[in-house]
Amino acid sequence: MFPVNRPRRLRTSQTIRDLVSESSIDPRKLIMPVFADETTEKPKPVKSMPGISRYPVNGLSIHLDELESSGVNGVLFFGIPSSKNETGSSAFDQDGVVQRSIRIAKENTGLTVVADLCMCEYTSHGHCGILKGQYVDNDETLKVYQKIALSYASSGADIIAPSGMMDGQVAAIREVLDNNGYENLPVMAYSAKYASTMYGPFRDAAESTPSFGDRKTYQMDARNSREAMREIELDLAEGAEIIMVKPALFYLDVIRMARERFDHPIAAYSVSGEYSMIKNAVDNGFLSEGAIIESINSIFRAGADIVITYFAKYLAEKLNS
Repeated sequence: MFPVNRPRRLRTSQTIRDLVSESSIDPRKLIMPVFADETTEKPKPVKSMPGISRYPVNGLSIHLDELESSGVNGVLFFGIPSSKNETGSSAFDQDGVVQRSIRIAKENTGLTVVADLCMCEYTSHGHCGILKGQYVDNDETLKVYQKIALSYASSGADIIAPSGMMDGQVAAIREVLDNNGYENLPVMAYSAKYASTMYGPFRDAAESTPSFGDRKTYQMDARNSREAMREIELDLAEGAEIIMVKPALFYLDVIRMARERFDHPIAAYSVSGEYSMIKNAVDNGFLSEGAIIESINSIFRAGADIVITYFAKYLAEKLNS
């Protein structure tokens, strides 16, 4: 009881506060999303994401070198292909945009390379799979996911990250990897990926907005959290090594629920809309830069082991300076 107990004693200096901090941002636990673009010859700024650009594949190594030098440990590749079609066949082209990017990263850097596996950037309709009328055919889509996974594996990816939210996607990918000599290649499953309004800037960057409808028949309902635990359980049973919650900041409760229930590594993706809100507020003087660190701390505090964030380079530079 007061005055014997004075919690403020452990807040009297920055060094003491650091000593007793319960969570912290480790640059080695950050992953930077990277947009590789076949349609441009120079970096192309994303208007809705200040400070973020799409990078030409031919000049990608310069950007990757900068990320590695900053202290960032890993990258998550998304591709903007030069051509799209109804079936998204360029997604599994061995000379496709992500496949080439993986090889460039592995040949020129020591970065951990995570390859996002989906079809929305590659289909002419912008949905994440094969259409049957205006409905995404789950099981036919899994066959394509297997082809993409195998192409990523043979290109040298360190982690495969399926994000399409098809039922059984982890099992299908695990099967094709194991049957082709990639049994040691881990899967980072977008297990609890919500149908969120926070993806708008990403869709601008990746040119992946659906041409009709939305993705609510396969991405999760924002009102549900118990359902997320079922999704995670299924992915783990199918062989996922790492599970993910996406978005992060709007779903901290889901991260916490997952942390309390599962012992597997948890990744959280602080998505484009979350990034743009904070970045614009900081750039306009409405918030200090401390908001960036506070937001990422909240994700780690909720229970994430890995954070995917567009602030990764900024944070690595700041924390390693």
